[in-house]
Amino acid sequence: MGLIETLKYWLLDHPTITRFRWSPTQSWGSTWSFLVTAIVTYVAAALTLHVILKIFRRHRGVPLGPVPAIHSLAMSLISATIFAGMLLSAGAELRDTRWLWRRTRNHSLEWFLCFPLGTRPCGRVFFWSYAFYLSRFLHLPRTFFAVLRQRTVSFLRLFNHSMLLLMSFVWLEFSQSFQVLAILFSTLVYSAVYGHRFWREIGLPCKGFSFTVSCQMLVLGCNLVCHVGVLSLHFLRGGCNGIGAWVFNSVLNAAILFLFLKSYVNIYCQKKGSDSDITSHEDLVKHANATLVAKSKT
Repeated sequence: MGLIETLKYWLLDHPTITRFRWSPTQSWGSTWSFLVTAIVTYVAAALTLHVILKIFRRHRGVPLGPVPAIHSLAMSLISATIFAGMLLSAGAELRDTRWLWRRTRNHSLEWFLCFPLGTRPCGRVFFWSYAFYLSRFLHLPRTFFAVLRQRTVSFLRLFNHSMLLLMSFVWLEFSQSFQVLAILFSTLVYSAVYGHRFWREIGLPCKGFSFTVSCQMLVLGCNLVCHVGVLSLHFLRGGCNGIGAWVFNSVLNAAILFLFLKSYVNIYCQKKGSDSDITSHEDLVKHANATLVAKSKT
C-alpha cells in the first residue's frame, strides 16, 4: 500500500470514520449538559487565574517557555489534518450520492450550502465535523497563555471561544447546512495562522497583526457570501436541513463580527494617535481589554 492509499485509508475509509454516528452514547461531549459545563468551567477558570495574578500583584508576565510554540505547531497540524479529511470526505459524499442529485435535477455542489431535509449526523463528513468540535477545546489554552503573559482577561476572547464552541456543537446536533464549507474555510485559515504564530513564537521576524486580521477578514467575507447562498437555496429548493440552527449561528456570527470590528476600529484609532505599534493578535486583545476597562470606570 502506497503513501497516498495509506493516507486515504486513515482520513477517509477507516471504520471509525465511515461508521461514525453523533449520539450521546457513542460520542464524547455530545450532550448539552457537557457543553454548558465545559463553557462555564472555561470562563470560571480564566477569571480565577486572572484574580489570582491580581491578588499576588505580579507585574510581569509568567514565562511559558516553548509551550505556546508547541501548542501553535500542534494546532496547525491538527487543523491541516481536519481540512484534508473533510475535503476528501466531501468529495466521497458527492461521488456516492451523484445518482440522487441527477434524479432531483439539482447541482451536487449545492450540497455544500444546503443539506437535504432529513440529513442525519452520521458518516465521514460528520466524523470530521466532530473532530472540528473537539479541536475547539484545544483552542482554549490560548486564553490562559494570554492571561499569564499579559495579566489581563479579555471579554472578546472569552466570548469568541465560547460561542465558537457552541456553534460547532450545534452543527452536529442539528445536522446544520453550510458546515462543510465553514469547516474547510476555518481549518485552512487556522493551519496558516497557527503556523504563523509558531513562526513568531520561535523568534523569527514577521508581521503578526496584519496577517492574522487579513485571514480573519477573508473567512468573514467568504462566510457572508455563503450565508446569502444558503438563504437563497432554502427558499428556492424547498428547504435546507437545520435552518433554525443556521439562523442561530448567523446571529452569533454577527455578534462576534460586531465585537471584533468595534475593537479593531477603536485600536486602529488609538494606534494612529500614538507612537506604539500593534504587531500581533495578542496586542489587539490586550488593547481591546484595556479599552473596555477604561470605559467601565467612566
